[in-house]
Amino acid sequence: MATAIPEVLTVPEVMAALRMSRSKVYDLIRSKKLATFSEGRSRRIPVDALAAYIRTKMEENA
Repeated sequence: MATAIPEVLTVPEVMAALRMSRSKVYDLIRSKKLATFSEGRSRRIPVDALAAYIRTKMEENA
């Protein structure tokens, strides 16, 4: 059985995906460069928001 790709990620998963520190990921969240939502006390990042951030960075550096 194939494992489905999650539609939302945790901060540690985003840290691993971007190879960034926790503080840098939270800086992106605070500056509204990375869209998130809260579920209780947990912060979640939609996969689409991470993809949009990466696309934006790629376009800035093109």
